[in-house]
Amino acid sequence: MSLLPVLPARTLSMTTRDGVRLDADVWQPATGGPYPVLLMRQAYGRGVASTVCYAHPAWYAAHGYVVVIQDFRGRGTSEGFFRIGEHEREDGIDTIAWAAQLPGTTGTVGMYGFSYQAFNQLILAGDDCPALKAIAPAMGPWQGREGWSHVNGALRLQGSLGWATQLAADTARHEGMTQAFTELMAASRGLPLYETVQARPAYMERHREISHYHRWVDTPADDPYWTGLSAAARLPEIAARKLPMLFIGGWYDTFLEPTIEGFRAVADAGVPARLVVGPWLHFPWVRKVGGMDFGPAADGGMDELQVRWFDRWLKDVDNGVDQEAPVHLFDLGSKSWREFGAWPEAPVEVTLSTTGKASIDAADGGLHWPVTTVVAAGPSAAAAAPITAYVAHDPWRPVPAFGGAFGVPNGPADRSGIDARGDVLTFTTAPLPSPVTLAGDVVARLTVTSDRPSFDVSCVLSRVTPSGQAIALTDGYRHCRTRPADAVVTITMQSTCVTVAAGESLRLSIAASAFPAYPVNPGTGEDPTRAASIDAQVITLGIACGGDTPSVLQVSMPPVQAVPS
Repeated sequence: MSLLPVLPARTLSMTTRDGVRLDADVWQPATGGPYPVLLMRQAYGRGVASTVCYAHPAWYAAHGYVVVIQDFRGRGTSEGFFRIGEHEREDGIDTIAWAAQLPGTTGTVGMYGFSYQAFNQLILAGDDCPALKAIAPAMGPWQGREGWSHVNGALRLQGSLGWATQLAADTARHEGMTQAFTELMAASRGLPLYETVQARPAYMERHREISHYHRWVDTPADDPYWTGLSAAARLPEIAARKLPMLFIGGWYDTFLEPTIEGFRAVADAGVPARLVVGPWLHFPWVRKVGGMDFGPAADGGMDELQVRWFDRWLKDVDNGVDQEAPVHLFDLGSKSWREFGAWPEAPVEVTLSTTGKASIDAADGGLHWPVTTVVAAGPSAAAAAPITAYVAHDPWRPVPAFGGAFGVPNGPADRSGIDARGDVLTFTTAPLPSPVTLAGDVVARLTVTSDRPSFDVSCVLSRVTPSGQAIALTDGYRHCRTRPADAVVTITMQSTCVTVAAGESLRLSIAASAFPAYPVNPGTGEDPTRAASIDAQVITLGIACGGDTPSVLQVSMPPVQAVPS
């Protein structure tokens, strides 16, 4: 298809059911028609239109769409006051109906957008919006709390506070609060995380009235508030609606697990769905990530895929996109795409071993493949002796979050310097005699002892090169308010897809902190979001290896194939 000429953008307004004006920029082809609508409802200003990762709206219009980019209530130039999730369903339903009636349109609507713009799509996916025919949620939340504000019970401190600061600053701008905006903007450039209580900096206390932050920190996990922010809670309606969904994720994105969870839930419910996961951060979606070049196959391509997706469902073009393998995963090792008929599930347990010096000697801790999986040299799992590896966590110098989705820097960073610290346990396989491909879930099940009433466990999986670099692949974190009764702690880590080359190794690194991604656990049993830094205690963790209750790393090793070129 040749690109169509596109008219200059027009700003149009609509009024919601409760009388609030919402403004939108509209791009449309200069000739022909009518055309379907592509709608993005924006929390960060319609002029930006998420062009940090998508092509400009004019590009989509040139492919035969009327593109509507709308400011949310209380954002940009739209009227009203913005509160997360409070009006998204009603305003979204009203906007879809309005957009479907714009002149020159076919009356059919698709929605796209990433992050909060993905949430805005998913929360509508079970509603009675007859004009809405397909969506493309990228890198967004699926549940209201888990995977958004918290992970395995731990507050995402840096991410939650940083995002809350940005949204509060934009609210201050919208409301003309110059002093508040200036203070919030300054705080965003260097979050003050070393105050009396790490999770409660004074600047955010001063601006409670324009931020959701304290509500997110203080609302219990079982509070009905989270249900209103959860697409997962509306799965029965979504399953009945069967709205086609294209999920886009990134291996180093903080919303990776919610993206995968959402896809798996709707696909299992019979919804036409597809999942694509590239080697990307939250943005941009390009081949170079954290200093590593993943090659031309990783360089974007999602705009073209979205056009094919919407052509199929909004224009009834028989382009085969709905017949392709539903799961496309980028292999971080081979730097190529792999396809699967469903989310890959082929669990293999790799067992941890030590002589007791895994915290101080990188060569001490071992990972051992099961005897039924001949993929590496070295002793088998059965040979691991029952020994506990101890590590001391000092709150004065917590282990930093480094690499992966939540570290600074994030992405495929070399964390060998972090692994060399004496407060990090490392467990490494022997160098592989031949390549091994992992694809799917990653879970650590650790038999843990602690000398304090509460503790946290941080896990990072890396591939170790022959030169000694430890390239972060995935991470996980768990907050343990009390000692587990059975002493087994399950840390669900981010999923991955990677071919580990011959001569390389896999390494699991374990620590008791990952600051400032998560607040430091004080060890007293008190909530880390309320505990004063002065009360934090030294914590000694023990990871039991071998014996009757060994600690294990579970990875998925399915048969794989590359996407045909």
